[in-house]
Amino acid sequence: MHSVSEPAARPAPAGPRRHGAGFWVTGLTFLLLMAFSTVPTPLYTLYVVRDGYGPFTVTVIFAAYAVGVAASLFFVGHLSDRVGRRPLILLAAALEILAAVGFLVRDDLAGLLVARVVSGVGIGALTATATAYLAELDGARSRPTPGRAAVVATMANLGGLGLGPVLSGLLAAPSAHPLVLPYAAFAVVLVVLLVATLFVPETVLHRPGLLPYRPQRVAIGSELRGRFAASGVGAFTGFAVFGLFSSVAASFVRDELGQPSLIVAGVVAGTPFLAGALGQTLVAARTQESQLRLAAALIVAGPAALFGGVVLASTWLFVAGGLLAGGGAGLLFKAALGRTAALVPPGERAEALALVFLVAYAGLVVPVLAVGVGLVYLPAPVVLGVFVVLVALAGGWAASAMRRG
Repeated sequence: MHSVSEPAARPAPAGPRRHGAGFWVTGLTFLLLMAFSTVPTPLYTLYVVRDGYGPFTVTVIFAAYAVGVAASLFFVGHLSDRVGRRPLILLAAALEILAAVGFLVRDDLAGLLVARVVSGVGIGALTATATAYLAELDGARSRPTPGRAAVVATMANLGGLGLGPVLSGLLAAPSAHPLVLPYAAFAVVLVVLLVATLFVPETVLHRPGLLPYRPQRVAIGSELRGRFAASGVGAFTGFAVFGLFSSVAASFVRDELGQPSLIVAGVVAGTPFLAGALGQTLVAARTQESQLRLAAALIVAGPAALFGGVVLASTWLFVAGGLLAGGGAGLLFKAALGRTAALVPPGERAEALALVFLVAYAGLVVPVLAVGVGLVYLPAPVVLGVFVVLVALAGGWAASAMRRG
């Protein structure tokens, strides 16, 4: 789930060893900042039990994060081309630490909403910057490794989102203070990473100066909008799958599958993201058409298995569905980015890709809120069944349309 930043940089005059060490510090920082953003996922059930929140309230808390990310991507995320990569990474780390403190000092509904927005703003500042930073740091080494930065960025991004719920569940389950320890532990780690980032070489030497500020433009030419539709639907559908697991998966695991374990909830919630990261890496050598065929199959089979897991109260079938759906969602989003980048001239690419992310984050918010509303009035299997059918139809159509060109 990472954004794209326009190339701006010549490497700063630091030794190759510093750039090599900085590469791994940045990769680890990227991974754990993304992981922190999904720490609350398995903990939502505890807030529900303690405060009596309904499923719609949980989805609103989750949506606050997505709104923060989307706003930050367009107002902040592109600024590293002007002010440097390191300042934006430091800003992102500081915002995630602030969010962790927010979770600790005020965990009522208003506090949770504010902390989630702050966390989203930090992630929006991070993704494009860290992706570009990794490529530049690796390129400044004496022997850069082709493709390594892209693999590390993908694993840090989606892998971090998958790792967060797992670590959160592992920390919270045995703790007498499950709503404290995960946030406190991450806060300490993030402070260490912020300090370490201070020693990573900057890679943006040429800075345009005090040009007038403008947000990232979001647009695509009118003559391309028809062909863009498939990419937009693919991005929307892929993020809808990720949003379901980030928001209400823990509740499904507890209420429908009878699994109260926070560890199980964390593993289930993290599964689609880990599958999305691994799936993109494992099939990277295959043709675009082959990847889209696989995405179409997975985006149908995965949600169907999810539905079967709820109906049959089978945790393993639900997890398998998450693996398949996450793999399909990751491939759909990757294809949406690649196809959009290929459609437009280089000078319009950033604006078009920004539109992909706007549509994707709409997919992260709108379907999840609809699921939350549905759960208020309808049984969970019915709501999930409708979600599954819509995802399968939309994802299958998008993959087929992108394959046809």
